[in-house]
Amino acid sequence: MPEEQQLHGGLTNAGKVTRVGDTVRRPQSRTSASTHALLDHLERVGFDGSPRFLGIDEQGREMLSFIPGDAVVAPYEAWALTDEALISVAVLLRRYHEAVASFDATDHVWPQSLPSAYRGGLVTHNDPNLDNFIFSGGHAVALIDFDLACPGSAVWDVACAGRLWAPLRDERDVPQPLRGRSIGRLRTFVEAYGLPEPERARVSDAALSALDWCYRIVRDAIADGHQAFGRQWRAGDRMRAERTRRWIIAHRQHMQALLAESDACCHTRGNEVQ
Repeated sequence: MPEEQQLHGGLTNAGKVTRVGDTVRRPQSRTSASTHALLDHLERVGFDGSPRFLGIDEQGREMLSFIPGDAVVAPYEAWALTDEALISVAVLLRRYHEAVASFDATDHVWPQSLPSAYRGGLVTHNDPNLDNFIFSGGHAVALIDFDLACPGSAVWDVACAGRLWAPLRDERDVPQPLRGRSIGRLRTFVEAYGLPEPERARVSDAALSALDWCYRIVRDAIADGHQAFGRQWRAGDRMRAERTRRWIIAHRQHMQALLAESDACCHTRGNEVQ
């Protein structure tokens, strides 16, 4: 048996995810069966941007294929903050949505429900944080950690990812090379994804809803005794979340106006993943 190596990144399963040879071992949850069905579907349709579900090990942990590459973790390297990296994330997210569009989400139990305005038949990732993408050569090649996946909509996932990758937050919480560029990078992301114009007007509102939804999950976890979330919350996440919320509200009209401007690339993409 190869030696287990702890994998770093993420908070939900902090310290509990390991690599064993070419596999990743992770704790199961009450909805893991739904996640496994989702990953099996992605494998069947030929989507190469997610781990493969390999079964359950002797300790009851799920086994996933290990995807070589780099995750984006602080302190961020220069390549992770480029527009090329941003665009590659949008393209990969679009490819995931196209692959998952044929997955039947009924008869599965999911960990969370999205706000009713953003629920639909598309199983969205819902946690497109920087460390949940694997990069090779500066381009996103895989999306990992589907623990929060549930039925949603493309505009929701685009807003979730855009908020984190632009990023949409107070300037003091933005990496120095990206300060003053957040809204422009959001437009770059939305256009690279190819979100149709009628949906682009909803992105800023969805980003605010996604922020509230995300931090409600964090607060619930803290109330249940999750130590890693608690440490981060006390160390500054609570204040950053409040600053982010104020920033999104203050800049919502600017975002809506910029995203409403027509762009030729958005007229060339289909609506099949809405």
